[in-house]
Amino acid sequence: MAKARKAKKVEARRKREFSFRGLSLPQLQAMSLEEFAKVASSRARRSIRRGFNIETSIFFERMQSTPATKVVRTHVRDALVLPAHVGRHVAIHNGKEFKEIEVRPEMVGHYYGEFSLTRRFEKHSGPGVGATRSSKFMPLK
Repeated sequence: MAKARKAKKVEARRKREFSFRGLSLPQLQAMSLEEFAKVASSRARRSIRRGFNIETSIFFERMQSTPATKVVRTHVRDALVLPAHVGRHVAIHNGKEFKEIEVRPEMVGHYYGEFSLTRRFEKHSGPGVGATRSSKFMPLK
């Protein structure tokens, strides 16, 4: 009885297969850009319908022409993650440096800028000695 329950738990922990609106990754990769636009979100659909700007078009051409093992560096943050880009490595500029990411299937339909944050949380420590009037009486370590 206990073995049967253990077997069910192991089956339940199995990794779920990726699907994007009911379609698997090979099905998405076999689609043309127009077919992908029909299943994409409204924002992505609008971007595809209106056409990509020059920088985004150049970035997509570079993604196709470079080998899959090479990292493609880009400043284009408003480019869509397409199913053809899955498995590639992209370095996205965040205003200061290039942050390298590996494109995973869950990223399809999002924008590259979402994965390279431009702001970071600055954690401040306590006030230094002399910073405030009360800090005169703080014990020194």
